[in-house]
Amino acid sequence: MNQYTVLLVDDEEEVFQVIMKKLDWESMGFSIAGYARNGVEALEMAEELQPDVVMTDIKMPYMDGLTLCKKLKELYQKVKVIIFSGFDEFEYAKEAIKIEAEEYILKPINSNELREVFERIKVNLDKELDEKRNIDKLREYYMESLPVLQENFYTSLIEGRIPESQIEKYVQNYQINLTGPYYVVTVLHISTTNPENVPIDPFLLTVSVKKLAEEQLTEKWNCRTVTYLGDILVIAQLSDVDSVTHFTDDMDRFCKMAKRVCKATVTAGIGHVCNQLSQLSLSYHGAKNATSYRVLYGNTRAINIAEMDPQESVDEHWEEAYIEKILKKVKMGEQEPLEEAIAEFTGQMAKTRMSLQNYRILVMELIAEIFRFGSNNQINMDEVFGNNSDLYNQALQLESTDALGAWLKENCMKMQRQVTNERQDTTKSFVTRAVEYVKEHYADQELSIETICSYLNVSAAYFSTVFKKETRKTFINYLTDYRMEQAVDLLLTKDEKTYIIAEKVGYSDPNYFSYVFKKQFGMSPSKYKAGKLGEK
Repeated sequence: MNQYTVLLVDDEEEVFQVIMKKLDWESMGFSIAGYARNGVEALEMAEELQPDVVMTDIKMPYMDGLTLCKKLKELYQKVKVIIFSGFDEFEYAKEAIKIEAEEYILKPINSNELREVFERIKVNLDKELDEKRNIDKLREYYMESLPVLQENFYTSLIEGRIPESQIEKYVQNYQINLTGPYYVVTVLHISTTNPENVPIDPFLLTVSVKKLAEEQLTEKWNCRTVTYLGDILVIAQLSDVDSVTHFTDDMDRFCKMAKRVCKATVTAGIGHVCNQLSQLSLSYHGAKNATSYRVLYGNTRAINIAEMDPQESVDEHWEEAYIEKILKKVKMGEQEPLEEAIAEFTGQMAKTRMSLQNYRILVMELIAEIFRFGSNNQINMDEVFGNNSDLYNQALQLESTDALGAWLKENCMKMQRQVTNERQDTTKSFVTRAVEYVKEHYADQELSIETICSYLNVSAAYFSTVFKKETRKTFINYLTDYRMEQAVDLLLTKDEKTYIIAEKVGYSDPNYFSYVFKKQFGMSPSKYKAGKLGEK
């Protein structure tokens, strides 16, 4: 059975005891999480306890029950509120309806009536909980739909319809494992002409070839196989660029096997190898182009576009993707992934036989992107590179790709530290501003979490999370502690009445001030003052 928590609010302790004894709470699916003696205390406790139900009296000191309910509904929309009162007045009941209270009960409270109220509330809470649990059913449906979603993702990649910045999100959401590090797309084109004149359904033939491809290629080449515009696409993952030769041979053998096993005339067009998922569309176009060479070289074989047209290359702009990856790792703030990205970049440079002119262009683009990144992320580039006015020539004088990598690592790590510090400073500045605001406005009786969130222009949920993480206190607890510190100082240094001190530290009601003070220090303000002065 589902268990829910209840917070009781009344200024008379005997009322708590009566209510707690009236019902067998546990058997009904409830437990008493705590009880508060006024609305202000109840709000503080609600922040900590997050109760499912709040049962409150109307007439209480410092904050009445109706005001408490309004604030609770603003902060916790799902909380269920029960109002009980000794006053049988239409205006109270009407106000209770306005603030969406679950029930309005008159004192003295009848056990059967109270039980029926909580039974009704439990039905509603169970219903809401069931709706939340339906998310698990949706998740189960989502898992069943994953194969279709994954296939749609692959075809969208092939068509180049997914922005590069969005690819990683889809990979995670669709639980796709494409780690490469290199990829190649193959188009399996099935000829429509059938020299044996055997009547075969083209759709069934495609299904048969696809099934054979999955059986023969998936395990060795970690392939993903989908049907697309009448062809079969195979996205293979390679451990290195050179292994595409072995892959081509395997595809050639597969075409002959498809002829023998499926009675299908298949041409495997193999695209260029790439190292980014965003480049699969280019690899696909190369593969599609490769199949057109079957008019020259015949079908039932594998044709690698790199062998047919070596001038065409998917890696024409490989450096852009590598530089973008490096700068992304700078922003993430982790050193090891940054070092790996730089190593991949310099490793690719070493493999690429570029001219001196292209090398100089690459260095120029690299430096330009670094400075553009620095400008967009408020990085002090003078602190990174010093006052070097001829940075481009300095980079060109590095005598190897290893030297360029070391230079890049040193300066990117400086940038990374600045980005990390800036992020930490932003959070600390956020909390510092809140703390300073409290110090300047603690005497304001209207100061609340809503006030300070409006000042900082943030949501209460975000503010509460960040503030508690940094200070280890809720905002209300911090404000109360600070006000009490100021109250103690005034008690011991100023010869003023308690009600004056209460006003000076933000309390309009001197009785409530005394109540909070006693709760904090275990004695009234006057006793505290007498004790401290007596020690002197």
